[in-house]
Amino acid sequence: MPEPAAVSPVCPASREGGRTGIAALSPRYQVGVALALAGVAVGVCVHLGMVFLHIAPSNTVSKKHAETIGAWVYPEFEQNWKLFAPNPLQQNISVQVRAQISTADGGRRVTDWRDLSAQDGRAIDGNLLPSHTQQNELRRAWDFFQATHDADNRPAGVRGMLAESYLRRIAVLRLERAGATGRGEAVELVQVRSSTTNVPPPKWSEEEVSQKPTHRVLPWWTVSRDEAEGIEG
Repeated sequence: MPEPAAVSPVCPASREGGRTGIAALSPRYQVGVALALAGVAVGVCVHLGMVFLHIAPSNTVSKKHAETIGAWVYPEFEQNWKLFAPNPLQQNISVQVRAQISTADGGRRVTDWRDLSAQDGRAIDGNLLPSHTQQNELRRAWDFFQATHDADNRPAGVRGMLAESYLRRIAVLRLERAGATGRGEAVELVQVRSSTTNVPPPKWSEEEVSQKPTHRVLPWWTVSRDEAEGIEG
């Protein structure tokens, strides 16, 4: 009895005429993928356009649509050039937070100051691919607050309340990650401060600068129920 001929396996792509990737999908799914890619492309173009108009010199388009551009860019996508001459940063600024917490037995306690900037620094140190959040979120939030408030911490522009809300939200999220509350506890108030020290001059320089830190302490902010729900024990 003759042995049956060996049957070689057939690649699915071969049965489909060699089509792979999107081409191997049915027309219905091809349309869906095409629409998704088109949506992503449009979103990327809009974002790049908004950021370009934000950082470009003032022009007719940016003046006419200033409110729309500001609403898109602030606070997460604001840009600045403080890394470069003629005015590079010459100070180390550390953003810190503490909280007033209501305890399970009805009492209240105040936490120690937590150095959020130091936490970000430890996350970045030795990390070949640090995230945007670790590098810029807190720093940009503090820059945004400073740009929209006067020396007495009063809002100096229409975006002042947004800056406060953004900074407070970051503080609450960081407290959540650090396990600031226990079972039955909740954060009622948060307070943010900055600690600023001058960058020491190089060893060969004769310049002398003070290494004593200066603090800017913000008022206590009430944490809303929605914000507190994320960190209740």
